[in-house]
Amino acid sequence: MSRPAGRVLTLLELLQSGGTRTVAELADRLGVDGRTVRRYVDHLLDLDVPVESVRGRYGGYRLAPGYRLPPLMLSDDEALAVLLGLVAGRRAGLTTTGHTAGETASAKIRRVLPAHLAHRLGTLLDSLAFTERPGECAAPDSGVLLTLADAVRHRRPVSLRYTDREGRRTERTLHAYGIVAHSGRWYVTGTDPGIGEDRTLRLDRIADARALPGTFEEPAGPDPAQRVLSGFATAAYRHEVTLRIQGTVEQIRVHLPAAVARLTEHEPVADEDRADEGRADERWLRVDLRAERLDWLPPVLAALDRPFVIERPEELRHLVVALAGRLASHATAPAGDAPAS
Repeated sequence: MSRPAGRVLTLLELLQSGGTRTVAELADRLGVDGRTVRRYVDHLLDLDVPVESVRGRYGGYRLAPGYRLPPLMLSDDEALAVLLGLVAGRRAGLTTTGHTAGETASAKIRRVLPAHLAHRLGTLLDSLAFTERPGECAAPDSGVLLTLADAVRHRRPVSLRYTDREGRRTERTLHAYGIVAHSGRWYVTGTDPGIGEDRTLRLDRIADARALPGTFEEPAGPDPAQRVLSGFATAAYRHEVTLRIQGTVEQIRVHLPAAVARLTEHEPVADEDRADEGRADERWLRVDLRAERLDWLPPVLAALDRPFVIERPEELRHLVVALAGRLASHATAPAGDAPAS
């Protein structure tokens, strides 16, 4: 492809990104002068591409509204990135209720690719294996997702019809601060102005969302992702667990991430002062978490392999002691003995 032809296609790509582009901006992006930009625009007009000229101080060129864009022109790397992104999104559960949209989009892209590239990418996708099972989470409605995204951007209140995990249906207003994808699910986080408290809601449980008049100011504080993680760590569950663990934040977070536990500084008591010295940056940290079950925690504490104190509940102490007894019995069993059932 000749350089002028390539620049004309680059000009079209710039105009396809939307908005009005000034002659100076286009000239800078294309590496030519303003006169050459106007000549390239004439080439597009000759090809029946409806480029409009906008007059005024902030004038320039733009594509006519409603113009149906020609097929995408993707390089090998771009095509691979798009197709892998579609595959990864489907497997991670980050799709909408139009769950076939990703498959049809992938098929359309593969159909318009050059034969040699389509064959190579098809070979890669057919050869690709994953170590994790595909995500099976419920998907949100695409209309709800787009309405909430617009509300977040323009700081507009939204009215929602929501079904909680107990099956209760309510209609509520939300000042949405952000949309967060976490572990194969979509969440929206914000403030319920009716009660003045933060709320994190699953998008697949929202049946309808509509924008309301007015705007709101987002308060200072954690970003949306951190709000969602903090909400998980403090949600209501059957057991409330409080631990004191000696170590670094990094050591603890490997086994108890922010979505599971909340860490705070803790002033050690006398007995803790006599615990292992460890590294200079290790200190006693308070760990708070909530869980429906406790049986997964003793193996986590064993894997953490740091000094710890269980403040509550008493049931967790018994589970840790029982695990320690089983490990000790297995370690001291004579070689060749069959393990007890």
